[in-house]
Amino acid sequence: MESFTLPSPMNKVVFILGATGSGKSKLAVYLAKRFYGEVINSDKMQVYTGLDIITNKVTEAECDGVTHHLLGGVHPDMDFTAMDFRREANSAVESILRRGKLPIIAGGSNSYIEELADGVGGKFRSQYDCCFMWVDVELTTLHQFVAVRVDKMVEQGAVQEARQVFKADHNYSRGIWRSIGVVEMDSYFRAENSGADEEMKARMLEAAIDEIKANTYNLTLRQLQKIQRFCKMGWEVHRIEATEFFLRKGHVGDKEALWEKVVGEPSVELTRSFLNTNN
Repeated sequence: MESFTLPSPMNKVVFILGATGSGKSKLAVYLAKRFYGEVINSDKMQVYTGLDIITNKVTEAECDGVTHHLLGGVHPDMDFTAMDFRREANSAVESILRRGKLPIIAGGSNSYIEELADGVGGKFRSQYDCCFMWVDVELTTLHQFVAVRVDKMVEQGAVQEARQVFKADHNYSRGIWRSIGVVEMDSYFRAENSGADEEMKARMLEAAIDEIKANTYNLTLRQLQKIQRFCKMGWEVHRIEATEFFLRKGHVGDKEALWEKVVGEPSVELTRSFLNTNN
């Protein structure tokens, strides 16, 4: 595997943006392994402990030996605000850079990203040179993939995971309980507990899964609108067009080689150029 020796001293930070399902975590690990980096999670549901399937938390195998920060560890009932994220992410960036590594911030919670980059009068960007990458996928294609991913999460046990933590008095406005995939199951679990017949429960489960898909689609729209707003605000965001990979990933062939060609290699070149530029 090709690797890159970081220049010293370093004050550079890479951000990976994109809608849910676009492959941000995969790219973050890929770049971290090539540029001696560590990943800071910026997904506001993945910072919490628990519900690993529902929040699509990156697994130990997917981390592939790369150190991740802010991935779990926050109590499920706590409200971890954008200001909390800014404080903890700043600390992680400082630690990573002190050890001569590259901080790579990846996740779909753009309110966290904006608070870190522009909060406190833009202090962060006055201290660090930032590279913003946007993994973009055409919406219809992304929504088709998201629907398949929701079905896969159900197969992996998302319903059982939600059932294990279900409480009739849950406050769905706090902490991890705001996750898409939790509140949508509420009516179904109440029907289970009330002794509804199998046909009714099957219809309610199907409706809940359809609602999860619809709410995830709406989330992708909000995420893309926020990234587009960043561009209009003058952020220099480098767009990585990943649609070709998603259109062809179901075909016979080397999927990893295709991903590297479409997403990986352009991102490596962009990162190498960024690291070699003195600002």
